[in-house]
Amino acid sequence: METTDFVTTLFHERNDPDKVTVAFTMALKAVKKGHSATVILMADGVHLGKPGHADGLNIGEPFRPVPDLMEDYLEAGGRVAVCGACMEHNGLSEADIDERFTIVDADETIELTMDAQGGLQIT
Repeated sequence: METTDFVTTLFHERNDPDKVTVAFTMALKAVKKGHSATVILMADGVHLGKPGHADGLNIGEPFRPVPDLMEDYLEAGGRVAVCGACMEHNGLSEADIDERFTIVDADETIELTMDAQGGLQIT
């Protein structure tokens, strides 16, 4: 996977909508400021790789609903990577994952995080 300026690692899903919201809010802000950005879905966060899984996630003002944030982020050029091992561990296959997302392994995850100029780890 191509290097990126800003990396967010996200380990949560519907069980912690605040963290999901903050991750996509900050990643979208990075892209809007002209930076390349990648959100890496890890651990339970890989479930957000399933189309429609974020539907209904909305923690309220001043934040926007997660599905809107995700769509705007992708349309603005943001990338989403899904940890392949985490995906497998959580019973998901590549066929379950949004086709716009990239499956990455541990080596690619390390390279993305080490080569980024900045990042946000949401654990």
